[in-house]
Amino acid sequence: MKAMVLDAPKTPFILKDVPDPVAGPGEAVAKVYACGSGLTIQHWKAGRTPATFPRIIGHEICAEIVEIGEGVDGLSIGDIVTSYFYMNCGHCKYCRANLQPHCENHGGYVGKEIDGGYAEYIKLPERWFVKLPDGLDWENQPAHVGVAVDALATPYKVLKRARIKPGETVAVFGAGGGLGIHQLMLAKWANARVIAVDTKANKFDTCKEVGADEVVDASKENVVEALMDLTGGKGVDVAVDYVSAKVTLEQSVQSLGKHGRMVTLGGAGETFEIEAKHLLTNEIDVLGSRYVSPLEILETYDLMVRKEVWPIVTEIRPLEEAEIVHDLVEKGEVIGRAALVI
Repeated sequence: MKAMVLDAPKTPFILKDVPDPVAGPGEAVAKVYACGSGLTIQHWKAGRTPATFPRIIGHEICAEIVEIGEGVDGLSIGDIVTSYFYMNCGHCKYCRANLQPHCENHGGYVGKEIDGGYAEYIKLPERWFVKLPDGLDWENQPAHVGVAVDALATPYKVLKRARIKPGETVAVFGAGGGLGIHQLMLAKWANARVIAVDTKANKFDTCKEVGADEVVDASKENVVEALMDLTGGKGVDVAVDYVSAKVTLEQSVQSLGKHGRMVTLGGAGETFEIEAKHLLTNEIDVLGSRYVSPLEILETYDLMVRKEVWPIVTEIRPLEEAEIVHDLVEKGEVIGRAALVI
């Protein structure tokens, strides 16, 4: 099969012919139709996050099961699937509680410790495939179906983690990014008032198109003052920080009003300071959110089947142009998400 291979970090992709995968006991092989190209895997390519090489990266797949191994009973030939990113054990107390991102025997990530979706075929243990519901337009829009496992599922979980309710005000920091754009969309779907915070004004039109009621240009404005002005001095109910730099984390907390909730995920993950009196007086929650469970993935795809939400994919290219796509991702020039079709 053809695959885009990374021989080492900080090197270009190489299109290679590699052996077709063969399903062993408990495994399945899927034909990949599309695979998302997100910032997480760009961090591996750029060497910012360690990975094992050579490696076929990619995990946001839309694929079809073409072979099953001995003992596989939850998948059938022809099933449309995506992959579960975390290599969880499936039997520890967290996996049994549907908290798979906290698996006690976490073995790494699909596309990092084992080969992923930048190839014509992918082989995984049965439990790391997620069978998708009927009714998705995967044949015409495989890229959209593939990226949704992260682009929509992650902000969908944030809705629940932050307990966002209709009528509340939600500020999204890093709103112009691939996850931030979709957080705006999901917050609007949840009937919240939505404020986009970003430094890239060229993305504000798209932010408004997907649901932002107002925008704050963090490159020009005092973010906390702007959010206070927009809320009549009351502060926002929820701040979601996809940047997670010291400055944005502190702005997120400072902009919260009574019973406010701040959720941080991804991004820089830097250390920040919080004024204890602000937390105490306003009964503020500071929360982290780490990926999703397979159940939350299925709940997200059900929303797509009902046509209530649909991901934004503005950069779709053939597998051979992976280097071009990753250059755009690295520069932050992709609006929504990017994907490769195989």
